Amino acid sequence: MTVTVTYTHTHATGATDQSFSNLRTHPGRALDRPLTLVLAGAGARGTGYADLAADGTTPVSFVAVADPRTGRRDELADRHSIPQERRYTDWRELAAVPRLADAVIIAVQDSMHLEAAEAFAALGYDILLEKPMALSAEDCDRIAAAAEAAGVSLTVCHVMRYSPYSERLKALVDQGRIGDIVSVQHLEPIGYWHFAHSFVRGNWSREERSSFALLTKSCHDIDWLGHIVGRPVEAVSSFGSLRHFRAENAPAGAGERCVSCAVEPSCPYSARKLYQIGLREGGVKRYFTRIASDELTEEAVEQAMADGPYGRCVYRSDNDVVDHQVVSLQYEGGVTAAFTLTAFTPQENRHTKIFGTLGQLTGDGRTIEIYDFTTDERTVIDTDNGGSSAAEGHGGGDAALLDAFVRAHHEGRPELLLTGANASRDSHRVVFAAERARLTGQVVRL
Repeated sequence: MTVTVTYTHTHATGATDQSFSNLRTHPGRALDRPLTLVLAGAGARGTGYADLAADGTTPVSFVAVADPRTGRRDELADRHSIPQERRYTDWRELAAVPRLADAVIIAVQDSMHLEAAEAFAALGYDILLEKPMALSAEDCDRIAAAAEAAGVSLTVCHVMRYSPYSERLKALVDQGRIGDIVSVQHLEPIGYWHFAHSFVRGNWSREERSSFALLTKSCHDIDWLGHIVGRPVEAVSSFGSLRHFRAENAPAGAGERCVSCAVEPSCPYSARKLYQIGLREGGVKRYFTRIASDELTEEAVEQAMADGPYGRCVYRSDNDVVDHQVVSLQYEGGVTAAFTLTAFTPQENRHTKIFGTLGQLTGDGRTIEIYDFTTDERTVIDTDNGGSSAAEGHGGGDAALLDAFVRAHHEGRPELLLTGANASRDSHRVVFAAERARLTGQVVRL
């Protein structure tokens, strides 16, 4: 028998990470005035976070922005009424003046996270830091130490923990609905065109410019698995490689760029297919088109494909990060998890199966099915994330994170925050261990 129920999202709360012991309610802040914010980095993630914060029910005011791209900077600043004198061309210029706001959203390139977090912490800003926290375990330690020394709170954007789906799934597990967890299967289906955009042509295509794919794309997932299992990782192994997006796999007759390629019409990774659909039809592909082109016009998009990195053939780019990887995790108490990231899927939500002593839980980012071994009954729960997909706000996680961050700092409620420096540092250590395991072919023990 199958039972179907609908879950109404309220808000996640949980045990407070000790990283938030510094969270303050500044005099006159709570409810009397908007929470003031500055934005360091007006790219896709930073802009998205700023807009979500402004669209929430808690009043906020953006008072400064820093980004080297004039068009992106001014577009955001105009939308949020930021004065000209507080539109900075570099985050370092923003960090060079006395503190202007209660908190900062740091969404600069990954390699800048350490320097930026240390600088803004020293100025007294509470911090929302985009993932990954940093590019090494040592740098994660330095960021956590900087926040602690400055007496500020630091939240890392592990948005998956905050989604309505994750909140409900975690509650079901903690309530013992499937007994004790024995093992987990978890898939991160990156999506063929998303991978081509971000990890073949884009900013995360080469380790020397960013870092390895498990960190830049899937530190979300390793953090989420630890959050759900609720135990520390003891050992990890991993395998993976760059299998497909290589010169030797280029179809016969393939050109250097999609705009001048004879086989482009039949290529699933065509830049024309992605960005022209994004321009004309909107939807989530429009988000990626906006990254590829400074303007959303036919001429600008065509020019970007002709001259910019996003028009390159996926088989003739300079990418070197893996396009598939598996990670095996052993947690304290013998619980195991198998995680897979892969480029070769549709763009869709993560898929998870959790195997317990009393039942099985199956989830797809919105719907959760519980199979009860005692009754043979299946219960289906719709977590009602408003139809938000994996590519559109992480199933509601982006909005829930920004709501939690703003409310926590406006109202002095650290229990709303789930991803402090200490929790993030611990999950990042697992990611770095997994990459060592992949490179050495060994089991790495933590």
